[in-house]
Amino acid sequence: MAEQSMEPVEGADAPGGRLRVFLVDDHAMFRAGVRAELGAHVEVVGEASTVAEAVTRIAVLQPDVVLLDVHMPDGGGRAVLDAMRRTHPQVRFLALSVSDAAEDVIGLIRAGARGYVTKTISPDELTAAIRRVADGDAVFSPRLAGFVLDAFAARPDAPVADPELDQLTNREREVLRLLARGYAYKEIAKELFISIKTVETHVSNVLRKLQMSNRYELSRWAADRRLV
Repeated sequence: MAEQSMEPVEGADAPGGRLRVFLVDDHAMFRAGVRAELGAHVEVVGEASTVAEAVTRIAVLQPDVVLLDVHMPDGGGRAVLDAMRRTHPQVRFLALSVSDAAEDVIGLIRAGARGYVTKTISPDELTAAIRRVADGDAVFSPRLAGFVLDAFAARPDAPVADPELDQLTNREREVLRLLARGYAYKEIAKELFISIKTVETHVSNVLRKLQMSNRYELSRWAADRRLV
C-alpha cells in the first residue's frame, strides 16, 4: 500500500473539495476495503493500525473526519479520542466497529465521538454518515441510538458500572458477546479477524475472571447484562 503524504492539507479544500478522511483500524484488509469503497467519494488522506500511529498522523494531517475502530491494542478508539480531543477539537470522529454493545457505544460518545456505526453499514450509508459528521451532526446506526438516549436520559435501565464486566478487556467482551450469541470458535475467529487459538485464550481468560466453568454459564451471564 502506498505511503500517504505527511504534509497537512487545509480543511475541505482538498482536490475537488472532497472531505478528508483518516482510517484507524488494526486490520489491514478491512482498511483496504474501506479505502476502495470510499475512494470515489472522499479523499482518504491516511491510515493507522495502532493508537500511537493514529495520534501522530492525525495531528499532522488534520483530517475532517476520522473513522475509528473501537477495539484495538493499547486502549483502542477511546485512547485515540482521549489523546486528540483537547488538542485537535476541529477533527471529528466517527466510530466504525463490529461491536454493537451499549457500553462501547456510550463510552465512545462520552469520549467525544460524533457518531457510531457498525461494520455492516453499506458504502453509501457510510459516505452519508461521514458527511453528516463533518457537518456537525450526530450519527448512529438505528439500534444504537437507543443506547445513547437511555444513557444520557439516566433511565433506570441504562448501562451502569459493573465490577465483573470491568475486569474484562474490550476484546474479551467482544468474544464473550459472540459466544453468547451462539457463535462457534471458528465463526468468532472469522468475525474478529483473529485465530481460533486466540479465541480459545480469550474464552479461557473470561471463564477464569468470572469464575465460571463453561460457555453456557457465560451465555446466561451475558444475557442477564443485555450484552447479547
